[in-house]
Amino acid sequence: MSKQNHPLQFALNYYNIRKITGPEDEKNHRDIYVGQAPIAAIVDLSTEENVRDYLLEAEGKKRRVPTQVHKAIEATLKERPENFSVLNSGVTIVARACKVDDKNRVVYLEAPSIINGSQTKGIIKDYLQAKIEDTEFDVNDTHIKYELIVTDDEDLIAEISIARNFQNDVMTISIVGRLKQLDELEAAFQKGDPTAKLKKSETKLSEDYVKTERLLQVIWALVPEELWFPNKEFNKVYTYSMKTKCLKDFQDIYSAAKNRESSTASGDKYDHEFAKALYSFFLDIAYEAMQLYEKWKCHQGFRGTRLRKIERDGSEIVEVPDGIIFPIIASFSSFAINRDGHWKIEFPKIWNDREIIGAAASAYMNIAGSNPWNMGKHKACYSALYTITSIYKRIGQQS
Repeated sequence: MSKQNHPLQFALNYYNIRKITGPEDEKNHRDIYVGQAPIAAIVDLSTEENVRDYLLEAEGKKRRVPTQVHKAIEATLKERPENFSVLNSGVTIVARACKVDDKNRVVYLEAPSIINGSQTKGIIKDYLQAKIEDTEFDVNDTHIKYELIVTDDEDLIAEISIARNFQNDVMTISIVGRLKQLDELEAAFQKGDPTAKLKKSETKLSEDYVKTERLLQVIWALVPEELWFPNKEFNKVYTYSMKTKCLKDFQDIYSAAKNRESSTASGDKYDHEFAKALYSFFLDIAYEAMQLYEKWKCHQGFRGTRLRKIERDGSEIVEVPDGIIFPIIASFSSFAINRDGHWKIEFPKIWNDREIIGAAASAYMNIAGSNPWNMGKHKACYSALYTITSIYKRIGQQS
């Protein structure tokens, strides 16, 4: 198998290699190679630059069930290895520099990574490990196609990784994470908890990671009216169930805040200054938002409400459904205030959580038909609770 001789140098054994650099590539100081290599040559290559890792080794969960794609790759290796190189699309590799040793059929790669083909690499690795005790098995009998892109343009590497993976239904969280659009949000969150890490890939499944999609849903629910989208209804219903929309909206705001002219995923265009102000809210409120959500998920004020679907351990409230939680949290957007250039949720001195719990219980039974899903999706539930917090805000300002 290939092995690393240096942290930034990888020796990739190949069967053949051909340089196919085009005029556009030459103009932009990059080289393109294609060829075939023994399948064992790629198993030690990093997948760090890919938008997602091998799904059957997703971090934090037990081994996942193979998909039809995984099964097809494995079946070809086991049953028709002589056809593997033509039935499999191979792997795409990026490296910052390379040196070809034709005599020994080795190409030395600087800081390489597979950016398309992580699933193929993972299946090959599993296959070879299963064959390790087979004395008649030769790891050099089966080959795989590879494309090698040599460039030191980090932005282009990220772009290539995303573009080459679109056909595989990569989750938005992996794309946003790969573009580093969550890094500042994570840093802001860490001001409250220095050890916290946001989930930035669909394969980061450990409970040790902050659930980024949920965090963004909660923050969108807390956005005050003065920071809401121009010419759009102030309606928070979607924050409960549309986590992908919340993530894509955040991506739009990030892009508009960082670039004066930018195309958004939704096709909307937002004013640069508006986007900067809204993005600042996300950074300021990140840690507080999750603390608020976790508080209300097990708020003991729900004792005695007799609301169905709330999980209890004796009289202890263990978990309140999100359908009840989100209208409550959205109502707290009334209390968002900018002090000294930083946003926070500031409850009026006369505020008591019992008021909103009582109103939520009433909306749950009388509007939502005692169904948490209905409550989370019902605009009237949000409006009823927001009316109450708005009144408290006005009273608090007058006192």
